[in-house]
Amino acid sequence: MVDPNHEITADDRPPFRPGRPQARWGFPLLVGALLVAAGALYYFWPRPELRPATPVPELKQPAAQADAEPRIEHPLQAPTAPPASPLPELAESDTAVHEALASLVGNATLEQLLQPQGMVRRAVATIDNLPRKTVAQRVLPFKPVPGPFRTTGPEGNVVVAADNAARYTPYVRAFEALDSAKLVTIYVHFYPLFQQSYAELGYPARYFNDRVFEVIDNLLATPEVSGPIVLRQPKVLYEYADPALQDLSAGQKMLLRMGPENEARVKAKLREFKRALTRGL
Repeated sequence: MVDPNHEITADDRPPFRPGRPQARWGFPLLVGALLVAAGALYYFWPRPELRPATPVPELKQPAAQADAEPRIEHPLQAPTAPPASPLPELAESDTAVHEALASLVGNATLEQLLQPQGMVRRAVATIDNLPRKTVAQRVLPFKPVPGPFRTTGPEGNVVVAADNAARYTPYVRAFEALDSAKLVTIYVHFYPLFQQSYAELGYPARYFNDRVFEVIDNLLATPEVSGPIVLRQPKVLYEYADPALQDLSAGQKMLLRMGPENEARVKAKLREFKRALTRGL
């Protein structure tokens, strides 16, 4: 059972990979994609009032073994031209990242959807945790989805209401409207900060871009459920009655929670991103 109010899980530009040369192509910013899914997490469950979120989350994971460095599967090509402006320090990057994303979706949309503090760290922590069983509520990069989680049916046969999916539609539309090429440019420009944040989580020898690929594949493997999804409520919080659905990753549950139409639209955009990644858009 997932309790959204309780944490369960856990200028020199930083190189793209410490001690390793950069190679060939890439992009990902799935960051937009994966963050859209992340916005739904703690709106599935009934909950008491939340305390203010920590502005800049700090998640610690067991450090990877330095002598067991994995091979880079999806290396990014370092920019051939110097950036128009130097990268800010990670702790001071919110303004620059905000301005870059606002150029894609507009400032009003960005203000409505995203948490303004710790944007890179929130994105990295959330993306890294999507294939796991839980995501800590305090690191989610999105502001609350409007309205309560909607159910219907008599006691003992409660299901997710059909109109619950409408709460997530604005997020899905914003995600679909992203310009992939421009998103790639932003991601590549800020990639050293994403890599630095990933190392801070406890993965100094791992490559964040590879983790993005893993997350895409996990989300695309989300089952497509036809018909109402039955819930059970053993105590205070809802769970999926089907053990197979309850055992899904946090990211897969998020997609499932958005309803079949929204899930299909998000998956289509994820496939588009993955094609761009593999051909080096």
